Amino acid sequence: MSRLTEMVQDAKTIAILGHVRPDGDCIGSCLAACNYLLEQCPEKTVHVYLEKPAEKFSYLKNFDKISQDARSGIVYDLCICLDSGDKSRLGDFEGYLEQARHSICLDHHVTNRGYAEENIIRPDASSTCEVLFDSFEEEKISTAVAECLYTGVIHDTNVFKNNNTSPHTMEMAGKLMAKGIPFGKIIDETFFRKTYVQNQILGRALLESISFMDGKCIFAAVRQRDMAFYGAVSSDLDGIVEQLRVTDGVICAIFLHETENHVFKVSMRSNSLLDVSKVASYFGGGGHVRAAGCTMNGSVHDVINNLSIHIAEQICPEPETEL
Repeated sequence: MSRLTEMVQDAKTIAILGHVRPDGDCIGSCLAACNYLLEQCPEKTVHVYLEKPAEKFSYLKNFDKISQDARSGIVYDLCICLDSGDKSRLGDFEGYLEQARHSICLDHHVTNRGYAEENIIRPDASSTCEVLFDSFEEEKISTAVAECLYTGVIHDTNVFKNNNTSPHTMEMAGKLMAKGIPFGKIIDETFFRKTYVQNQILGRALLESISFMDGKCIFAAVRQRDMAFYGAVSSDLDGIVEQLRVTDGVICAIFLHETENHVFKVSMRSNSLLDVSKVASYFGGGGHVRAAGCTMNGSVHDVINNLSIHIAEQICPEPETEL
């Protein structure tokens, strides 16, 4: 019996939380946990709290039950935190964790130091959905739960292309497919398909991208005025940093999204050599060795210049001085 199952047994009311600006793994893991618990323990009260997720994930069971109410006043027996490397990343819903009688965090971010009462942190896992899969009883995973788990895995592995994909990840994916999920449709409709606006803003970002460090790095920035011009929302920016990453010769790709005047959400991806989680951690962020992010203040040039110092330390370390 997993530690998660043990803690659920002793709880009547359960809150499930994920990180701000929820992505596929965050949404998938939260709804996978919700659906699994409701199916196995229908007598329990289970609520999911997330910022408004992208509509493309609406095929997931109980998507319409996700709440944005940060002040319901409910004190839960158990708070389950998923895919959030730091409690501040829970955003406005952090209060549910602070007030809950018990808490558990399941995550795969290497920068997670464990902020809940119980912590299951597996940096070797492809996704939080993989951590959850290993915490569930496989024979009890329904098709609805499998859809949630598969969604999270494909989004955090870039459809099984990233280095975090392991033989166990592929074995798990096969078991989820055997549950009868429409795996091809899930990949097409949530990962590859883009709206006209998304294609427009992707094109703008690529057109204005700039390479530096002799082509080893590349960055692009989308400012508030660009978002307003295209009528775009933050979810329309999905995939831009990944497209930058596959530029020939690039080791590190950086994408900046201006959320407030001179405040940028920074997303970084690396192909080899570079541990971007170390760079992000220096600026108060976190993530994985090959994918990480943070929030920084200043102009675009300020942000890139500050990041460059720490990137260069890994890409171009100073030679050892001979004694």
